[in-house]
Amino acid sequence: MRKAVWIAVIIGVVSACGYGIKAHAAAAADIVQAGATAPNFTLPSQEDKPVSLSDYKGKWVVLYFYPKDMTPGCSIEAHNFQRDLGKYDKANAVILGVSMDSEKKHQEFCTKEGLTFKLLADTGKKVSKAYNSTALMGLISARNTFLISPDGKIAKVYLGVSPSSHSDQVLSDLAQLQSTSPK
Repeated sequence: MRKAVWIAVIIGVVSACGYGIKAHAAAAADIVQAGATAPNFTLPSQEDKPVSLSDYKGKWVVLYFYPKDMTPGCSIEAHNFQRDLGKYDKANAVILGVSMDSEKKHQEFCTKEGLTFKLLADTGKKVSKAYNSTALMGLISARNTFLISPDGKIAKVYLGVSPSSHSDQVLSDLAQLQSTSPK
């Protein structure tokens, strides 16, 4: 019996981390909604330094949750954010990735994949839970993203995103939001 449970968990993790498989854990109504104040947090980064959401007040923040370092879908999503980093810089935006992996795993992932933006270690699962972004009975972070405005409000919510096209979608929405927001 125990073996069957572990096999199911492993299959679920592999599926959630694969190409385009969507990990939904919470109903849309339970997710932090656009217009709400983004829950603040402090988590260690791959640089083993604490990072707080409040550190980025005055900037747009792309807070993306992902299941697992060094898996196919998560690598594609991270590569695309890295590829577009210059565009995010020009838009006064930062990328913050969050998973339940450790700082050490994040360091390995960044080194292996050439990532230069911050990956945050939510090993206590508090931030993933605060944003209702957990999957597989809380074992991994769900593939959700929150676009946070410079005043700390949730501007856009993306649930169960497609890793291959997500960065393009966020950049498009960011440009639209910036063109309609007061200066």
